[in-house]
Amino acid sequence: MIASLVALTLVALPAVGTPAPDFTAKDQAGHPVTLSKLRGHPVVLYFYPKDQTPGCTVEARGFRDSQEAYDKLGTTVLGVSTQDARSHAAFAEAEKLGFSLLDDHDRKIATAYGVGSIPVLGLDDRVTILIDKNGVVAQVWPNVSPKGHAAEVLAAISALK
Repeated sequence: MIASLVALTLVALPAVGTPAPDFTAKDQAGHPVTLSKLRGHPVVLYFYPKDQTPGCTVEARGFRDSQEAYDKLGTTVLGVSTQDARSHAAFAEAEKLGFSLLDDHDRKIATAYGVGSIPVLGLDDRVTILIDKNGVVAQVWPNVSPKGHAAEVLAAISALK
């Protein structure tokens, strides 16, 4: 059954070369973030299960520690999970994150991107989507392994240039 759930998630994820679904969501400071307003620069949209959990912390630290390299490439990093802005603010402060964590408590962004969840736990799958400067899906990573993932994504962005 788990294999069939994973297969369904993979089928629903956006295809490379398709327009990235637009959205507006609030970040950890309560500021609205609209994807289409970020055009002209690559965007990393990474979905993670839960703030301040071991794997999610490793993944967030990877993006944090690579922030300077992402900035040099003009790339915006956006983390997305189902926790609210208050939870995201505490996580961002504790880990000194320099990027936005988006409140997707209603799963509208996850649903638009075909990101599955674990119904019993109410947690989203770990998926990353690279969106190019034109708002087109450039690469999709399903079932992300947190350690070293930020460097993997950085290499893909460098290849876009």
